[in-house]
Amino acid sequence: MTTAPAPFFKGMTYGWGSKRGEYRQPYAIDSMRKLRETGSEWIALSFWTYQDTIHATQIYFDYGYTVTDRDIEFAVKQAKSLGLRVCLKPVVNSRDGIWRAHIGFPNDNDAAPYWEKWFESYSNFLCHYAELAEEQECEMLCIGCEMVKTESRSAEWRTLIAKLRTIYSGPIIYNANHGKEEGVDWFDAVDYIGTSAYYPVGVKPGDSVQSMIANWEQYKPRLAALSARFNKPVVFMEIGCRSALGCATMPWDFTHKELPASESEQANFYQSTLQVFWDEPWFAGFFWWDWSAKLYAAEDAASNQGFGIYGKQAEHILKDYYAKTVVKELL
Repeated sequence: MTTAPAPFFKGMTYGWGSKRGEYRQPYAIDSMRKLRETGSEWIALSFWTYQDTIHATQIYFDYGYTVTDRDIEFAVKQAKSLGLRVCLKPVVNSRDGIWRAHIGFPNDNDAAPYWEKWFESYSNFLCHYAELAEEQECEMLCIGCEMVKTESRSAEWRTLIAKLRTIYSGPIIYNANHGKEEGVDWFDAVDYIGTSAYYPVGVKPGDSVQSMIANWEQYKPRLAALSARFNKPVVFMEIGCRSALGCATMPWDFTHKELPASESEQANFYQSTLQVFWDEPWFAGFFWWDWSAKLYAAEDAASNQGFGIYGKQAEHILKDYYAKTVVKELL
């Protein structure tokens, strides 16, 4: 398979948290169709499996939870039938509940054997999905997400990427975490610089679009410099904000369920982000977080406090932007 990188990603993350068999349910088929109606042209098909703790060296396929290859193949075919392109995004989480950014071992000589075992297991994990991405003609492969403590292991990452390129022929992206992008000195080895851009651009609950724009402008030069350093486009591989009051001050938040619903705060976050980055020549697009395989009812949109935008103000904003034609020269 040969796939030219797209100049701009009008994307959405789809299906996170889905369990075995859920991609193939009628509600999931309907959800993906509604996702396409936003004007999205890409999905990040994102799912996870586990290692037991952040210090474990073995990654395993928990098919009691993790979607199967059959599920993925079905979802990819469904996406392609709707005219969507697919970035396959396998993720490793830690079963102990600690964020995957902490996966790793102490940085001393005694840790070397553990790193070797972990990268061997992670390589096996990614090679499996690289083969699947190649077979299913997925248009991009994401090779890691917010794995901050592993990122200093440059030699291991470069070896892994070289191996993946013998299996998968499309473009490859790595998904760093916001504020930690400069710690990845091997971005030259991938095709796109990805980041989870959960920058806290809200200063107070219910903050205005204008305030969020001003704060985005403070972060933008760092991202532009990162693109210039590696001569690679930047993609917001994750970006989003819950429709809950105060969440623009902590866009990554998924735990504070007590916050009141606020479509406008989410909408302001979307509007400010789109407005600030849309026309930047070094910027290559968005994969918004996220669109569930099973949607809430449309009549519940106003009270929903999640990341989803179905039926909310933010959906209308995104549709307006995604309806635009974008022409950019690739770096």
